[in-house]
Amino acid sequence: MTIRTPSTPPSGIIGSYRRRNRGRQNTITIIAGVLLVGGLALLIYWMTLPGKPINLMLATETPTPTLTFTPTNTNTPTPTFTETPSPTITSTPTFSAPFTYTVQDGDSLAVIAEKFALGEDAIPLMLLLNPYVVPTDPNKLPTGIDPTTLYVNPGQVILLPNPDMELPTATPIPPNLPRGTKLEYVVQSGDSLGAIANKFNSTIDDIMEENSLTDPNALFVGQVLVVPVNMVTPTATRPPTSTPVTPGPGTVLPSATSTSINAAPATATP
Repeated sequence: MTIRTPSTPPSGIIGSYRRRNRGRQNTITIIAGVLLVGGLALLIYWMTLPGKPINLMLATETPTPTLTFTPTNTNTPTPTFTETPSPTITSTPTFSAPFTYTVQDGDSLAVIAEKFALGEDAIPLMLLLNPYVVPTDPNKLPTGIDPTTLYVNPGQVILLPNPDMELPTATPIPPNLPRGTKLEYVVQSGDSLGAIANKFNSTIDDIMEENSLTDPNALFVGQVLVVPVNMVTPTATRPPTSTPVTPGPGTVLPSATSTSINAAPATATP
């Protein structure tokens, strides 16, 4: 029997085995290390995802800004009271004598009389105080107030009566005035030339001639007339006379019945 002599000594085989075994261990260690590192990386990645515990642990608490509400001064609307202007009561000046007035736009004699409370006789008094005069010079304007139109112009200055002024009343005519004595008379409401002539024992023709009147009906209240007085002799008024009745056929004349004063009153018979 032939005995083979090993070509490699036992120590060499053990060393080779040890080397192979060491190489395997190194490979396993590397693989394990790679797997461990990869696992750790996955674990870290997973834990860093939003909402994961590590993220909540590592997250820095960001202070939430506190909203401080600054009170704003809100102006509460204060009710504004609109002051209603009270009507200014303009007191009408009281005059004790006639006074001048400048006619304004929109004025008339009636408006002026109401403005100054001149009374019922205001217009006749204004006509009396402002006689209408037509100048002979055609280049000049008439003065006063035209009694036919009663129109006044803006800017015209007229004389107004004081509120307590009264129309002049007719003075009784003295019976001993000479014939033709001239008196001034202010026409009153309801006057006519005939009534004025009777009042002064004058005539319509004499009054028209004295005042250059062409129409006996063109009179106005407040007009001043010059009246010649005692132009006619006043005629006494006679009482009415009775006309005797001549009795004719069939005329029954009234008969007088005498009754005694002491006679007893008649009684009625049932």
